Amino acid sequence: MSKVYTTVQGDTFDMIAYKQLGDCKYTGELMEANRDLIDHFIFSSGEKVVIPDVEDLSIVKNLPPWRR
Repeated sequence: MSKVYTTVQGDTFDMIAYKQLGDCKYTGELMEANRDLIDHFIFSSGEKVVIPDVEDLSIVKNLPPWRR
């Protein structure tokens, strides 16, 4: 179940990934879920951004260390 985040002035995709998903490593997933906003480098306030459900790769045991 995805949720929606309302941006504040100055937000960027990596900042939103860090604040909402706990790590900027999820920036790609966040951008993929918001293809209509892909041209935004810095958001103005009030934009609606879909926060996707992401799998925490650090808990997957059979991945090599560089993928966790």
